[in-house]
Amino acid sequence: MILRPALGLVLALTVFLAGIGSAAAADYPTRPVKWIVPYPPGGTTDVLARIVSQWLSEKMGQSFVIENKAGAGNNIGVEYVVHAAPDGYTMLLVNPANGINTTLYKNLPFDFIRDIAPVAGLVRTPNVMEVTSSSRAPVPRSPSSSPALSM
Repeated sequence: MILRPALGLVLALTVFLAGIGSAAAADYPTRPVKWIVPYPPGGTTDVLARIVSQWLSEKMGQSFVIENKAGAGNNIGVEYVVHAAPDGYTMLLVNPANGINTTLYKNLPFDFIRDIAPVAGLVRTPNVMEVTSSSRAPVPRSPSSSPALSM
């Protein structure tokens, strides 16, 4: 269910902004919040952001606007957020690709760990390794036919 993690995001934003000052935290957000999605519109990451942003907009009384900044393996969107004002009005939706990029690209114009601060986790997605059914790899046809799957 998306609502429980999104509530965590609201609480985390409130706690984060409390460090700025109690008046700022109580009034946050006072203007629309940009949520950068480093993928093109229509994919699962974009859809997730749109669902959660609608909920956040309703709960916080201010728009959370999705801006897609796709390209370069998410790095365009990340760099945009890194250079944005650190005022809580530009957020980034990340996924495992961002962590992987730190090992793939030697000359990124940012340090992901240093420059981006986590606020809340939204979803956990299982990853599954698959092959075509005509593959030469041994493919179990049912849980009972595979020792690894019949725990």
